[in-house]
Amino acid sequence: MPGGLLPGPYAQARRRGHRLRSETPVNDRLKDELLELAQEAARRAGDLLRDGRPADLGVAATKTSPIDVVTEMDIASEKLVTGFLLDARPDDGILGEEGADVAGSSGVRWVIDPIDGTVNYLYGRLDWSVSIAAEYEGETVVGVVAGPQRGETFHAVRGRGAYREGAAIRCRPAPPLSEALIGTGFGYLRERRVAQAEVVRTLLPQVRDIRRGGSAALDLCDVACGRLDAYYERGLNPWDAAAGDLIAREAGALTGGRPGGRPSHELTVAGSPGVFEPLQRILEDLGAWRG
Repeated sequence: MPGGLLPGPYAQARRRGHRLRSETPVNDRLKDELLELAQEAARRAGDLLRDGRPADLGVAATKTSPIDVVTEMDIASEKLVTGFLLDARPDDGILGEEGADVAGSSGVRWVIDPIDGTVNYLYGRLDWSVSIAAEYEGETVVGVVAGPQRGETFHAVRGRGAYREGAAIRCRPAPPLSEALIGTGFGYLRERRVAQAEVVRTLLPQVRDIRRGGSAALDLCDVACGRLDAYYERGLNPWDAAAGDLIAREAGALTGGRPGGRPSHELTVAGSPGVFEPLQRILEDLGAWRG
Protein backbone atom coordinates (compact mmCIF):
# COMPACT_ATOMS: atom_id res chain seq x y z
CA MET A 1 0.00 0.00 0.00
CA PRO A 2 1.57 3.35 -0.98
CA GLY A 3 2.49 5.73 1.85
CA GLY A 4 -0.19 8.26 2.67
CA LEU A 5 -3.02 6.28 1.05
CA LEU A 6 -5.99 5.92 3.33
CA PRO A 7 -7.00 2.28 3.87
CA GLY A 8 -10.34 0.66 3.11
CA PRO A 9 -12.77 2.09 0.57
CA TYR A 10 -10.51 5.01 -0.30
CA ALA A 11 -7.74 2.68 -1.48
CA GLN A 12 -10.29 0.45 -3.25
CA ALA A 13 -11.83 3.41 -5.07
CA ARG A 14 -8.43 4.54 -6.29
CA ARG A 15 -7.63 1.04 -7.59
CA ARG A 16 -10.98 0.99 -9.43
CA GLY A 17 -10.07 4.30 -11.05
CA HIS A 18 -12.67 6.40 -9.24
CA ARG A 19 -11.85 10.07 -8.91
CA LEU A 20 -11.40 10.98 -5.25
CA ARG A 21 -11.60 14.44 -3.74
CA SER A 22 -7.97 14.01 -2.72
CA GLU A 23 -7.08 14.09 -6.43
CA THR A 24 -8.47 17.60 -6.97
CA PRO A 25 -5.85 19.33 -9.15
CA VAL A 26 -4.04 22.27 -7.59
CA ASN A 27 -1.47 24.21 -9.58
CA ASP A 28 2.06 24.46 -8.23
CA ARG A 29 1.98 28.23 -8.14
CA LEU A 30 -0.94 28.21 -5.70
CA LYS A 31 0.73 25.55 -3.54
CA ASP A 32 3.90 27.64 -3.38
CA GLU A 33 1.95 30.73 -2.37
CA LEU A 34 -0.01 28.91 0.34
CA LEU A 35 3.13 27.31 1.76
CA GLU A 36 5.00 30.61 1.93
CA LEU A 37 2.08 32.30 3.68
CA ALA A 38 1.59 29.45 6.15
CA GLN A 39 5.28 29.38 7.05
CA GLU A 40 5.44 33.13 7.63
CA ALA A 41 2.20 33.17 9.64
CA ALA A 42 3.41 30.28 11.83
CA ARG A 43 6.77 32.00 12.36
CA ARG A 44 5.13 35.26 13.42
CA ALA A 45 2.68 33.53 15.77
CA GLY A 46 5.45 31.39 17.25
CA ASP A 47 7.57 34.44 17.96
CA LEU A 48 4.62 36.18 19.61
CA LEU A 49 3.85 33.20 21.84
CA ARG A 50 7.43 32.41 22.79
CA ASP A 51 8.53 35.99 23.42
CA GLY A 52 5.23 37.15 24.93
CA ARG A 53 4.84 34.36 27.49
CA PRO A 54 5.22 35.71 31.05
CA ALA A 55 8.15 34.02 32.80
CA ASP A 56 6.02 33.22 35.87
CA LEU A 57 2.94 32.02 33.95
CA GLY A 58 3.03 28.49 35.38
CA VAL A 59 3.35 29.63 39.01
CA ALA A 60 0.78 32.44 39.08
CA ALA A 61 -0.90 32.97 42.41
CA THR A 62 -4.43 31.99 41.37
CA LYS A 63 -5.85 29.23 39.24
CA THR A 64 -7.72 31.60 36.96
CA SER A 65 -4.87 33.99 36.22
CA PRO A 66 -2.64 31.64 34.18
CA ILE A 67 -5.61 30.19 32.32
CA ASP A 68 -6.83 33.68 31.44
CA VAL A 69 -3.38 34.61 30.17
CA VAL A 70 -3.16 31.47 28.03
CA THR A 71 -6.60 32.22 26.59
CA GLU A 72 -5.48 35.76 25.77
CA MET A 73 -2.35 34.42 24.06
CA ASP A 74 -4.44 31.88 22.12
CA ILE A 75 -6.73 34.63 20.87
CA ALA A 76 -3.85 36.98 20.08
CA SER A 77 -2.09 34.25 18.10
CA GLU A 78 -5.21 33.41 16.10
CA LYS A 79 -5.87 37.09 15.36
CA LEU A 80 -2.31 37.53 14.16
CA VAL A 81 -2.51 34.49 11.87
CA THR A 82 -5.97 35.21 10.46
CA GLY A 83 -5.19 38.90 9.94
CA PHE A 84 -1.97 38.10 8.10
CA LEU A 85 -3.58 35.47 5.87
CA LEU A 86 -6.68 37.49 5.03
CA ASP A 87 -4.60 40.57 4.25
CA ALA A 88 -2.76 38.47 1.67
CA ARG A 89 -5.80 36.49 0.43
CA PRO A 90 -9.05 38.24 1.44
CA ASP A 91 -11.31 35.76 -0.39
CA ASP A 92 -10.12 32.69 1.51
CA GLY A 93 -12.06 30.89 4.22
CA ILE A 94 -10.83 30.48 7.79
CA LEU A 95 -11.53 27.90 10.51
CA GLY A 96 -9.78 28.51 13.83
CA GLU A 97 -9.92 26.96 17.28
CA GLU A 98 -10.64 30.29 18.95
CA GLY A 99 -13.76 30.98 16.91
CA ALA A 100 -12.63 32.26 13.52
CA ASP A 101 -15.08 30.93 10.94
CA VAL A 102 -15.15 32.64 7.54
CA ALA A 103 -16.74 30.93 4.54
CA GLY A 104 -14.61 32.44 1.78
CA SER A 105 -15.15 32.22 -1.98
CA SER A 106 -11.74 31.21 -3.41
CA GLY A 107 -11.88 27.47 -2.76
CA VAL A 108 -9.08 27.83 -0.19
CA ARG A 109 -9.72 27.47 3.55
CA TRP A 110 -7.15 27.89 6.30
CA VAL A 111 -7.46 25.61 9.35
CA ILE A 112 -5.61 27.06 12.33
CA ASP A 113 -4.70 25.97 15.84
CA PRO A 114 -3.00 29.03 17.37
CA ILE A 115 -1.58 27.05 20.32
CA ASP A 116 -1.73 23.27 20.13
CA GLY A 117 -0.68 22.04 23.55
CA THR A 118 -1.95 24.83 25.78
CA VAL A 119 -1.28 22.94 29.04
CA ASN A 120 2.35 22.46 27.98
CA TYR A 121 2.47 26.18 27.15
CA LEU A 122 1.02 27.02 30.57
CA TYR A 123 3.66 24.95 32.38
CA GLY A 124 6.59 26.14 30.29
CA ARG A 125 7.13 22.78 28.64
CA LEU A 126 8.58 22.53 25.12
CA ASP A 127 5.89 20.54 23.31
CA TRP A 128 3.45 23.16 22.06
CA SER A 129 3.01 24.34 18.51
CA VAL A 130 1.30 26.56 15.98
CA SER A 131 -0.52 24.48 13.38
CA ILE A 132 -1.69 25.91 10.03
CA ALA A 133 -3.18 23.92 7.16
CA ALA A 134 -4.46 25.13 3.81
CA GLU A 135 -7.29 23.22 2.15
CA TYR A 136 -8.29 23.51 -1.49
CA GLU A 137 -11.81 22.37 -2.35
CA GLY A 138 -11.97 20.49 0.95
CA GLU A 139 -8.65 18.63 0.73
CA THR A 140 -5.52 19.62 2.65
CA VAL A 141 -2.74 20.69 0.27
CA VAL A 142 -0.32 22.47 2.64
CA GLY A 143 0.53 21.86 6.27
CA VAL A 144 2.91 23.73 8.58
CA VAL A 145 3.56 22.92 12.24
CA ALA A 146 5.96 25.20 14.10
CA GLY A 147 7.40 24.19 17.47
CA PRO A 148 9.10 27.41 18.65
CA GLN A 149 10.47 25.98 21.91
CA ARG A 150 11.76 22.93 20.07
CA GLY A 151 13.41 25.18 17.51
CA GLU A 152 11.96 23.32 14.54
CA THR A 153 9.24 23.70 11.93
CA PHE A 154 7.70 20.92 9.88
CA HIS A 155 5.96 21.36 6.56
CA ALA A 156 4.45 19.36 3.73
CA VAL A 157 2.86 20.08 0.38
CA ARG A 158 0.62 17.43 -1.14
CA GLY A 159 2.65 15.32 -3.53
CA ARG A 160 6.02 16.81 -2.56
CA GLY A 161 7.02 15.00 0.63
CA ALA A 162 7.50 16.19 4.20
CA TYR A 163 10.28 18.28 5.72
CA ARG A 164 11.73 19.37 9.05
CA GLU A 165 13.77 22.55 8.92
CA GLY A 166 14.05 22.09 5.16
CA ALA A 167 15.40 18.52 5.30
CA ALA A 168 13.28 15.65 3.98
CA ILE A 169 11.87 13.26 6.59
CA ARG A 170 10.36 9.77 6.48
CA CYS A 171 8.52 7.67 9.02
CA ARG A 172 10.37 4.76 10.62
CA PRO A 173 10.48 1.31 9.04
CA ALA A 174 7.72 -0.65 10.74
CA PRO A 175 8.75 -2.82 13.69
CA PRO A 176 6.51 -5.57 15.04
CA LEU A 177 3.70 -4.01 17.05
CA SER A 178 5.23 -5.45 20.21
CA GLU A 179 8.30 -3.25 19.59
CA ALA A 180 6.43 -0.10 18.54
CA LEU A 181 6.54 3.18 20.45
CA ILE A 182 3.03 4.63 20.44
CA GLY A 183 1.92 8.20 21.17
CA THR A 184 -1.52 9.17 22.42
CA GLY A 185 -3.43 11.97 24.12
CA PHE A 186 -6.27 12.37 26.59
CA GLY A 187 -9.39 14.53 26.71
CA TYR A 188 -10.37 16.98 29.40
CA LEU A 189 -13.67 15.39 30.45
CA ARG A 190 -13.42 12.92 33.34
CA GLU A 191 -15.66 10.30 31.71
CA ARG A 192 -13.60 10.31 28.53
CA ARG A 193 -10.34 10.10 30.44
CA VAL A 194 -11.58 7.04 32.33
CA ALA A 195 -12.39 5.29 29.04
CA GLN A 196 -9.05 6.34 27.52
CA ALA A 197 -7.17 5.05 30.56
CA GLU A 198 -8.79 1.65 30.15
CA VAL A 199 -7.67 1.52 26.50
CA VAL A 200 -4.10 2.36 27.55
CA ARG A 201 -4.19 -0.27 30.32
CA THR A 202 -5.00 -2.98 27.77
CA LEU A 203 -2.79 -1.68 24.94
CA LEU A 204 0.38 -1.04 26.96
CA PRO A 205 1.43 -4.70 27.42
CA GLN A 206 1.10 -5.24 23.65
CA VAL A 207 3.58 -2.53 22.56
CA ARG A 208 7.09 -1.31 23.46
CA ASP A 209 5.78 1.71 25.37
CA ILE A 210 3.36 4.63 25.22
CA ARG A 211 4.14 8.35 25.24
CA ARG A 212 1.86 11.32 25.91
CA GLY A 213 3.31 14.46 24.36
CA GLY A 214 0.45 16.93 24.76
CA SER A 215 0.32 18.41 21.23
CA ALA A 216 -1.49 16.36 18.60
CA ALA A 217 0.15 18.33 15.79
CA LEU A 218 3.64 17.59 17.10
CA ASP A 219 2.76 13.95 17.80
CA LEU A 220 1.79 13.53 14.14
CA CYS A 221 5.03 15.21 13.10
CA ASP A 222 6.92 12.86 15.42
CA VAL A 223 5.40 9.93 13.52
CA ALA A 224 6.52 11.64 10.30
CA CYS A 225 10.16 11.95 11.40
CA GLY A 226 10.47 8.62 13.19
CA ARG A 227 10.29 9.69 16.83
CA LEU A 228 7.12 7.61 17.20
CA ASP A 229 6.03 4.50 15.33
CA ALA A 230 2.36 5.44 15.61
CA TYR A 231 -0.08 7.78 17.33
CA TYR A 232 -3.78 7.66 18.13
CA GLU A 233 -6.30 9.85 19.91
CA ARG A 234 -10.03 10.29 20.33
CA GLY A 235 -11.63 13.73 20.36
CA LEU A 236 -9.45 15.69 17.95
CA ASN A 237 -10.92 18.63 16.06
CA PRO A 238 -9.99 19.60 12.48
CA TRP A 239 -7.55 22.29 13.63
CA ASP A 240 -5.69 19.82 15.88
CA ALA A 241 -4.75 17.41 13.11
CA ALA A 242 -5.14 18.95 9.64
CA ALA A 243 -1.53 20.04 9.16
CA GLY A 244 0.07 17.16 11.05
CA ASP A 245 -1.99 14.58 9.19
CA LEU A 246 -0.69 15.81 5.83
CA ILE A 247 2.88 15.92 7.11
CA ALA A 248 2.63 12.34 8.38
CA ARG A 249 1.16 11.05 5.10
CA GLU A 250 3.71 12.86 2.97
CA ALA A 251 6.42 11.23 5.12
CA GLY A 252 5.08 7.78 4.19
CA ALA A 253 2.81 7.12 7.17
CA LEU A 254 -0.75 5.88 6.88
CA THR A 255 -3.55 7.80 8.57
CA GLY A 256 -7.20 7.07 9.20
CA GLY A 257 -9.89 6.74 11.80
CA ARG A 258 -11.93 3.65 12.46
CA PRO A 259 -11.24 0.87 9.90
CA GLY A 260 -12.13 2.10 6.42
CA GLY A 261 -12.64 5.68 7.57
CA ARG A 262 -10.78 8.95 7.59
CA PRO A 263 -9.39 10.62 10.70
CA SER A 264 -12.27 12.08 12.68
CA HIS A 265 -13.38 13.32 16.08
CA GLU A 266 -14.18 9.69 16.95
CA LEU A 267 -10.67 8.47 16.31
CA THR A 268 -7.44 9.57 14.62
CA VAL A 269 -4.69 7.03 13.95
CA ALA A 270 -1.34 7.54 12.21
CA GLY A 271 1.52 5.12 11.86
CA SER A 272 4.21 3.49 9.79
CA PRO A 273 2.85 0.95 7.31
CA GLY A 274 2.90 -2.36 9.14
CA VAL A 275 2.09 -0.75 12.49
CA PHE A 276 -0.93 1.29 11.41
CA GLU A 277 -3.35 -1.53 10.57
CA PRO A 278 -2.73 -3.84 13.55
CA LEU A 279 -2.93 -0.86 15.91
CA GLN A 280 -6.12 0.33 14.24
CA ARG A 281 -7.69 -3.13 14.63
CA ILE A 282 -6.78 -3.29 18.33
CA LEU A 283 -8.18 0.19 18.94
CA GLU A 284 -11.41 -0.79 17.19
CA ASP A 285 -11.72 -3.92 19.35
CA LEU A 286 -11.03 -1.89 22.49
CA GLY A 287 -13.65 0.72 21.57
CA ALA A 288 -11.11 3.55 21.61
CA TRP A 289 -13.63 5.64 19.65
CA ARG A 290 -16.23 5.52 22.43
CA GLY A 291 -16.77 7.97 25.30
